[in-house]
Amino acid sequence: MNLSKESTKYNTDQIAGILAGVVMQQSKPVSRVAHLIKSLHTTQLFLPNGSQLYSISQAVEERISNLIQTNNEAALQEELILLGLDAPTYIDDQPLESPPLYALSLAIAQKCNMGCTYCYADQGDFGGPSKNMSLETAFKSIDLLLKGCPEDGTVQLTFLGGEPLINRKAIREAVSYAETKAKEKNIKVRYSITTNGTLLTEEDAVFFETHGFAVTISLDGLKEAHDAQRPMKGGKGSFDRVMQNIQPLLSLQKNMQVSARVTVTPENTNLAEALDEFVRMGFHSVGFSPLLRSSNGQGEMTPESLAVMLENMIACGLNFEKNVLAGKRYPFLNMVNAMREISKGTHRPYPCGAGAGYMGVSADEELFACHRFVNEDTGYMGDLNTGINPEKQNNWLSTRHVHKQDPCSQCWARYLCSGGCHHEVIEKGRPACDYIRSWLTYSIQAHERLSRLKPDWFN
Repeated sequence: MNLSKESTKYNTDQIAGILAGVVMQQSKPVSRVAHLIKSLHTTQLFLPNGSQLYSISQAVEERISNLIQTNNEAALQEELILLGLDAPTYIDDQPLESPPLYALSLAIAQKCNMGCTYCYADQGDFGGPSKNMSLETAFKSIDLLLKGCPEDGTVQLTFLGGEPLINRKAIREAVSYAETKAKEKNIKVRYSITTNGTLLTEEDAVFFETHGFAVTISLDGLKEAHDAQRPMKGGKGSFDRVMQNIQPLLSLQKNMQVSARVTVTPENTNLAEALDEFVRMGFHSVGFSPLLRSSNGQGEMTPESLAVMLENMIACGLNFEKNVLAGKRYPFLNMVNAMREISKGTHRPYPCGAGAGYMGVSADEELFACHRFVNEDTGYMGDLNTGINPEKQNNWLSTRHVHKQDPCSQCWARYLCSGGCHHEVIEKGRPACDYIRSWLTYSIQAHERLSRLKPDWFN
């Protein structure tokens, strides 16, 4: 679809609805070896091995299509060899084993001042008594993180909760400690924090800017939607308070990057308006994430609501395309990430570093596969006193490899999706596969359009 022409005939919502139906149909998994992605001007052949894309002729498309439909893998592989598109296997069955640690998230405050019903952390306390992480525990965590990092290396230290700013003093002292210790080996420490924004101060803004924090603000849409999903514990809305508190951060950000993260439930799927407003406000990036698992089952996305979300995500994507073609920055994070992965041919056996180079630390000094597994036996990986348990870690890495996931091993998108969020999959299965494949299909089509219409757009 040529946006510069077609957009004059239909509005964005209409185009998004048409495209959603098209990509849902195209994205269905048939062959694990090859997949065809069609757009108005071309058909692209996607090869999961290496996540490679090739524009192909109609004759080649017909041959490939016939082989895919008959599910003749041997003949399909032979055809790829004849076309010169065969390649060594990029990802085999061998799992990672005891990889070095490069990132930790600290549950610096296992408590929260808000009452979000969908919170994976059971409204901030992770299913246990509310508590703050002690300075001793924070310092031990930093020692573990820096211990295995080589000189001149880089590590990531993230502060989460609950609401991390409830334990503001510990955050500041932990950063001071990390800076001092890192200098001994000339290590670069990158910092990030996710906050609900209700406790932010001007002093926090200066501190985050000074240390180059990546700050993520949880904002579930504009006022009505946000207040419905993210009330204070007494029931009062939080949107106006957050809007006031984030102004110093948005004004100061230079070394700091301030992003908005929107949790999408069936009640707030109207995304384009919120995206436009948050971009206008000056957020460095804005991203959307569907709620697939909540602690009490409330607000979880269904296949029907994910289909609605897809239309709205595509509407956001079309706005991204229009802005790129006009030479304007439009920091729609989901789209930016998809474009980056498509451009470099991302292929990986795990969706993230959870249980590998990244782990979460609880206030009780225990290590977990990531921040979402805090206080859950499933993701337990050891503790700060005895270190990472290699048996538990390597068993995790073996069982979570995408080749061990069903039906992922047969899906064309397996090395882009890599099986999905471990926590959500373990708790809820895979209700979002159709949505994810459809979003990837649209993103691949958009990447082709932008590359054809504005060849230097990604430079």
